[in-house]
Amino acid sequence: MKVRTRIAPSPTGFPHVGTAYIALFNLCFAKQHGGEFILRIEDTDQLRSTPESEKMILDSLRWLGLNWSEGPDVGGPHAPYRQSERMGIYKQYALELVEKGHAFYCFATAEELDQMRAEQQARGETPKYDGRGLKLSQQEVEHRLAAGEPHVIRMKVPEQGVCKINDLLRGEVEIPWAQVDMQVLLKTDGLPTYHLANVVDDHLMEITHVLRGEEWLPSAPKHQLLYQYFGWDMPTLCHMPLLRNPDKSKLSKRKNPTSINYYRDIGVLPEALLNYLGRMGWSMPDEREVFTLEEMVENFDVQRVSLGGPIFDVEKLNWLNGQWIKALTPGQLLDRLLAWKNDRQTLEDIATAIQPRINLLSEAVNWAGFYFNHMPQISKEQFESKKLTEEQVRQSLQFAIWRLESQFTWNNDTVSQTLMDLANQMEVKLRDFMPAFFIAIAGSTSSTPVMQSMVTIGPDLTFARLRHALEIVGSPSKKELKVWEKLNETLKLPKNDANSEN
Repeated sequence: MKVRTRIAPSPTGFPHVGTAYIALFNLCFAKQHGGEFILRIEDTDQLRSTPESEKMILDSLRWLGLNWSEGPDVGGPHAPYRQSERMGIYKQYALELVEKGHAFYCFATAEELDQMRAEQQARGETPKYDGRGLKLSQQEVEHRLAAGEPHVIRMKVPEQGVCKINDLLRGEVEIPWAQVDMQVLLKTDGLPTYHLANVVDDHLMEITHVLRGEEWLPSAPKHQLLYQYFGWDMPTLCHMPLLRNPDKSKLSKRKNPTSINYYRDIGVLPEALLNYLGRMGWSMPDEREVFTLEEMVENFDVQRVSLGGPIFDVEKLNWLNGQWIKALTPGQLLDRLLAWKNDRQTLEDIATAIQPRINLLSEAVNWAGFYFNHMPQISKEQFESKKLTEEQVRQSLQFAIWRLESQFTWNNDTVSQTLMDLANQMEVKLRDFMPAFFIAIAGSTSSTPVMQSMVTIGPDLTFARLRHALEIVGSPSKKELKVWEKLNETLKLPKNDANSEN
């Protein structure tokens, strides 16, 4: 049996270092066993999936050197490798489970399910589907289907006993069936959920080993049950420990930059980032800290993975990147420096922005420096405003982060409109609203046009600088966050809706 592993990212956001981490370990496991590593795009979430996100994910993984032998961009014997192009496959398998008695139709509306969960919570129970669809007679099901009533297909799950899962790292894991919900397999719109598509695709693509984050462990019983229902052999599972912030919380963009592109843009070498991710819960037999991808593959043993949550420490990454930089010859370093910002369009945008402001070429350094810096040197005093309260300044930064994060089309129109709409909704004049953003992005109110600057440096550095500025001026507490989230949504509503009683 040839070992086949995969990475299956969902193109619903910016490329996450956690995706690269899991991809790295899948690649190393496959190559160490002389197998194949493939990439599949899981874009069943049609509302949130975007081509822009998919391209960013593929480009960032390629930049790191994590290459796949089969995928949506290179093809392969199991094409297509994009789930949105495989939609005709999944329904037949869902219907097969219904015919075998392993799945059933559910006609419950969203309102009925909400009421069900509310009643369960009122009784102190964990919200869970109550199996109401199983109580319908075959005659009633056929009548409602013939009438065209909206429905989903759910899988049957045992109500008693324990599911035993074999995991490469954890051995035998026991999960009570009472904790496992009757998962929706096919949604009302006929599209599959992640669980059905994942199992079907892994089987059809002959995946032998699934290395994934430990957050998927609670879903393992559902997947194992589906393999049993279909009569297929299940891939060997290996649930990797999650990356953690220094405070041991799950790695998140609120506490650490998580986008691969951010680290690329600030000048981290791809070899160094890959090296660092390789040290997340794993180590070389000789404990050396600096090693190449090839050396990791040669020495890889999944049993050396530690289950303790590895800490993603940016300072440690910077130190490791420094080791890689110091090992370069001056000529190699020059090549890396030139390649780092060798994007003519970006450089031309910077030249356009500074041209009206300089009389000597040497003055370009002062005006353009912030485009290349990691983080501007700023203080809380710089954000003091005669027109805005401190809370308004803090809210403007936080609301801007939330709104800009939803923009996958990153250009002058989308960025400018987002900020102008926010200023208008907060009832603040734009000239009073924007200084905080000049300081956050450029470190000074004397700068090139800040909205265009945000477009030029890109979303990842923009978010990092805005979060840094918010930290300087005062990050919201957990209590404030909840209040602000509601306020932010209220501000988006038309005035008559925002002021109406619900």
